[in-house]
Order: sequence, then structure tokens, then C-alpha cells
Amino acid sequence: MAVNLLTLLATTFVLTLVPFSAGNKVGRDLTLTIFNNCPYSVWPAIQPNSGFSVLEKGGFLLPSLTHRSFLAPYTPWSGRIWGRTGCSYNHRRNQFTCATGDCGGRLECGGLGGKPPVTLAQFSLHNGRNDLASYGVSLVDGFNVPMTVTPHQGKGVCPVVGCQANLLASCPPKLQVRQPRDGTVVACMSGCQAFGTDELCCRNRYNSPATCRPSFFSQIFKKACPSTFTYAHDSTPSLLHECASPRELKVTFCP
Repeated sequence: MAVNLLTLLATTFVLTLVPFSAGNKVGRDLTLTIFNNCPYSVWPAIQPNSGFSVLEKGGFLLPSLTHRSFLAPYTPWSGRIWGRTGCSYNHRRNQFTCATGDCGGRLECGGLGGKPPVTLAQFSLHNGRNDLASYGVSLVDGFNVPMTVTPHQGKGVCPVVGCQANLLASCPPKLQVRQPRDGTVVACMSGCQAFGTDELCCRNRYNSPATCRPSFFSQIFKKACPSTFTYAHDSTPSLLHECASPRELKVTFCP
């Protein structure tokens, strides 16, 4: 269901593509930093929107209390970042798997998406004449790890957004995803994932801002994490921020 936000980001990009050529730098260098403040390892994954390049091979290991920084493309780019948890490698089977966010059993996702429920950070970089970075954090596809996005040295609308609460502890039983081995709650589904109704998934006659409304389940997420998207047409408060020429965008797990 997060595709609606990504469509919005992609639309913004298309409308502002004309001023740039593929060989020119846009604005200043922009660093993306991913920091793992969790007391356990996280395997960040990066998926570009269609037509954009894969960054950092699409995924890597980030042990507890470590970070990884890399330059964003100089030309417009949009996509998503999420954290995979509970990952392990079976040497006998040559198989890499994650309890949450798995991208087809690969360490380096290479452009593949992650299996929900996952907390998503979504970006559209180097937009328009003012070199805008748009960003948001979405729980539309559920929740697996606390996450924030922090801009540094930008101008304009540049708030810190995301979800600092650990929703695994308060996830309603019907939304819980549990680890088969020991029953530990590893993720919290959205109402759409849990029940699959058109109303909860904002499909068919519910697929418009007028008919896609907050649900009991999305309101649980919104109450805990008000600066996140929690359902497909969520627009209150304004959550898609435009920050002019930030030097760094920092994604933090377990802020």
C-alpha cells in the first residue's frame, strides 16, 4: 500500500526533471547516513523507484551502534530504505533469510523490495530548481523497527520525522507477526495485511482521499507515531517534507 506515496514522489520528480541533464551535478553533495542504534544487528535495504540506480548494492549488514555513510546520486533519485531484522545465513543451504523485511533471500537486495510488514523511509532527492529533498516515514506497510529521518544543514521545511516508539510491545494480538522458533513478536501488520478488506486496503471504491479513511488499526499507529503515514491516503498533518539542499539525510534505527 505504500505505493501511493511512492507514486506521489515519482510524480514530483517527473514534473521537475526538465531543468537537469544526466551529466550535471545538482546542488551540493548530499550524504546519506544509516545509523543502527538498536541493541541488535540490522540489515538495511535500499530499493530505488523504477528507472533509478541501486545504491550500495541494495543492502548490507549494520551491527549495533555502527553507521554507514555514502553519497547520494548527483542527479534526481527516489526510493525507499528499510531495516531487515533477525537475519541469518545457513552455510549448508547457502541461504540468507530475515525474520522481517526479507528481499528474496539476498544479503544485497539489488533493487528487490522487502516483504512486509516493514517500517519504510521514502525519499525523492534533488527535486526542482531549489534542490529539494522530500522525505517521509511510512507505516502503511506495517512496522518492524523504530526509525527516524533527520536532515542536516538544509533550508526550508526540514523537520525530523518518523517513529521512535517500539510498536512491537503494544501491537494488538491480531496484528502480531511472531518468530516461529520462540514466539517473539518481530513485526506488527497493518490492518490491510491482517484482514485484507477493500476498506482497510483502500482498494476499489475506497481508493480515493474521500473514501480512504483512517481505521481503528491505523489510528493505533498514528497515536504512537504522529509524524508517519499510517494509511494509503494519509495527508494530515502534512508529512511529505521539502528541505532545500540538505548536506546529509540521516536514517536512524532505534533512535
